[in-house]
Amino acid sequence: MSDILCLYYTRSGKTKQAMEEIAAALDAELVEFTDGEDYSGAGGFLWAGKSAMQRKTLPIEPFETKKPLHEYRLVILGTPVWAGRCSSPARGLLKRRGLELEHVAYVLTRAGKSRYEEIFDQMDQYTAQKHVLGVSLRVDDVGYAYWRDDFIQNVKRYLEQTYGG
Repeated sequence: MSDILCLYYTRSGKTKQAMEEIAAALDAELVEFTDGEDYSGAGGFLWAGKSAMQRKTLPIEPFETKKPLHEYRLVILGTPVWAGRCSSPARGLLKRRGLELEHVAYVLTRAGKSRYEEIFDQMDQYTAQKHVLGVSLRVDDVGYAYWRDDFIQNVKRYLEQTYGG
């Protein structure tokens, strides 16, 4: 059983792609979550941005992990960037279960050139401890593979230094 959980929300599939690649490289458990809202299409895109700007959240639909969130050596939380903020489903998860995340890293996926790393601090408001690692990825960008692989190596170093492997 893996001691790493890759937990993510995706609207367009880009966060899913990044998290699948990260989970495979780390031999991590991979779990998708949602708030059940339909954010698809142009209307969904606009609704997503508006809900993120207003910091609205809905309850998260139940999801299954192999063990309680606080028992993972590391939970890697993946979310798209919506209107300069984490997605509403990710904020909803953090509001309701963030204190269970004792060792957390963040993966942001974005469409624009801005890295939006200030979102890490926004997300930390809801967790038991500040994040240990974070990366901001632009999936279709030329530097995507470099930054994804750098993040994976940083996770491995963190686990080695913290847990001895």
